[in-house]
Amino acid sequence: MSQLIKSIRERDPANPTFAEVLFAYNGFHAVVLHRMNNFIWNLGLRALARFFSNITRVLTGIEIHPQAQIGKNLFIDHGTGVVIGQTAVIGDNVTIYHGVTLGGVGKVGTVDGKRHPTVESDAIIGAGSQVLGDITIGEGAKIGANSVVTTDIPAHATAIGIPARVVGGDDKARAYGMPSREEMADLISTMDCLIREMGKIKQKLNLKDEKTCITSENQNDKDAAE
Repeated sequence: MSQLIKSIRERDPANPTFAEVLFAYNGFHAVVLHRMNNFIWNLGLRALARFFSNITRVLTGIEIHPQAQIGKNLFIDHGTGVVIGQTAVIGDNVTIYHGVTLGGVGKVGTVDGKRHPTVESDAIIGAGSQVLGDITIGEGAKIGANSVVTTDIPAHATAIGIPARVVGGDDKARAYGMPSREEMADLISTMDCLIREMGKIKQKLNLKDEKTCITSENQNDKDAAE
């Protein structure tokens, strides 16, 4: 337990004291209580384990199925609204922010079949992200806030969006799993370029589309013509 508190203190920018984590961090409480619930589940006392996991949800606002496999030093920051499904597997030193779901996409094969994500060690899942199905989030990967992930994400990659797409590597530290400013600037620049080129093509083809996006360049041309 002390090692978990130490790892939380090292990763939390708020630099909390030992006592703060022990008494005031619902993510810490949820992980500690899950260890007990998982032990009871593995004894075959499934109904009792589910009962205690429900009590944990009421107390912490975090729902972790007692069968879920969680490695060392899971840090659930803020925590409220996190859902971790039955067959989810989480490695060591993973960070999960509030509102994250590690969910399934319905029954696959047998009832006990793997239908929830595997999150490998040192990964970061940003706030509000939905990670769904029997997929793997690679070691050290980062998922941007509010992303929806339904396919595997390679190790040390950063993925954002709905559906999530890889936009960069793991060369810089990022808060909440978001890409660096340089990566976002490159992505926005590429999108702006595509919009401008589509506008030029439509002008050459003399196409009229009320839903066509008007870029600042096209607006300037229009104003000059008037």
